[in-house]
Amino acid sequence: MSVFSKILRRSRPVVGVLRFSGPIGISSRFKPGVSFENAAPQIDEAFSLGGLKAVALVINSPGGSPVQSAQIMRRIRDLAREKDVPVLAFTEDIAASGGYMLALAGDEIFAHEASIIGSIGVIAGGFGFTGLMEKLGVERRLYTAGTNKARLDSFSPEKPEDVAWLKSLQAQIHDYFKDMVKERRGRRLKTETDGLFTGDVWLGGPAVDIGLVDAVGDVRTVMRQRFGKKVKFRTIGARKGLLSGLFGGGGAQASSHALMADKGLADDLLASIEARLIWGRFGL
Repeated sequence: MSVFSKILRRSRPVVGVLRFSGPIGISSRFKPGVSFENAAPQIDEAFSLGGLKAVALVINSPGGSPVQSAQIMRRIRDLAREKDVPVLAFTEDIAASGGYMLALAGDEIFAHEASIIGSIGVIAGGFGFTGLMEKLGVERRLYTAGTNKARLDSFSPEKPEDVAWLKSLQAQIHDYFKDMVKERRGRRLKTETDGLFTGDVWLGGPAVDIGLVDAVGDVRTVMRQRFGKKVKFRTIGARKGLLSGLFGGGGAQASSHALMADKGLADDLLASIEARLIWGRFGL
């Protein structure tokens, strides 16, 4: 490649691409989840690229932890202001709940016609095993210091005051989420505001109509329209492979993984079940 070609290549506009895929805050050894710890270095790298013209967020998430979502969203916004770089968010199958909170980091949000958008609400759940315990003849023994330490314990009878306490917490988180939507979308919200916050979801086209999304579009098409056909996409991602993450670091680390294999597999199974339940709420 000639010197001129190298200079020309370097002068091409660059778009940093950050992908957020999967439930937020749920991880296993085989599939690291979306979390602030994993995302922060990649976000920093995306905003440090030479020739950077914009950062694109490609989101495919049914939600998860509101804290992790908010931390990621705020880091992106802080760097966007610091570097004076526009951020455009693009949704794939779904950007719901915490996934939509990630999309709010974008100055503009684009969706596919069939993307599932919204679910601006808070959910919590679990199982009660008190009847099963009685049938099995198992006695629950629980010792606490603090009268509220065992609130909503799955093996104890549910108390109305504990449910009221949980709903109060959910309402506070919901208010935080609603305020964030109003702050980021502002006058672009085109319908009765309270109607957006029922936890309902919309497809891409209707989401544009009510102002949750700006337009229908995909990252390649939109960025080529903005910055020309020679725009260069730089996808930022983890560099370590699966095997190096599992067994890298020498014999001692490999032995440690072997000793913890049973627990690790159980943790992976639970994480997979939880992730499957989150996806399943949206029929995906």
